[in-house]
Amino acid sequence: MAEITVSKDTVASVHYTGTLPDNGEVFDSSEGREPLTFLVGHKQMIPGFEEEILGAKVGEKREFTLTAERAYGDRDETGVLQIPRAQFAQLEAEASLEAGMQLVAQMPHGPSPFTITELSDEFITADFNHTLAGKSLTFAVEIIALRQATDDETSHGHAHGPDGTEDH
Repeated sequence: MAEITVSKDTVASVHYTGTLPDNGEVFDSSEGREPLTFLVGHKQMIPGFEEEILGAKVGEKREFTLTAERAYGDRDETGVLQIPRAQFAQLEAEASLEAGMQLVAQMPHGPSPFTITELSDEFITADFNHTLAGKSLTFAVEIIALRQATDDETSHGHAHGPDGTEDH
């Protein structure tokens, strides 16, 4: 039987560290946690991440830098909104709001995370861009395990855990 490589409809378990190439700051890592497990080819990961590990085998390590277009996209200034501060009255009764806080708005299309960038007496400036939008990202990835996805996983569009048995 041929050795499995990272390809569409395989379930990959990987350890990774993501850094910002301009300053080396780690923005995410699986270090000290279980490996990240995902179904390849079903838009669960940013596009460039999957593209760069295609063809890799268990035990293989790859390092790559993605431009913003292949990661979280460019910043979209229309995603920065001024929201009347009165809409946050209930939240402010429980906690003090400050610039840099990340919150989630319940929108018609579902939950939408945002970062508070400014506060005035009247308005809160909310940035709905992903915090890594507009940035190049470097990843160091090690393939820990690979297996063919089950029919349930491919029809559901996500992995059911490292061994395919977790309920979702």
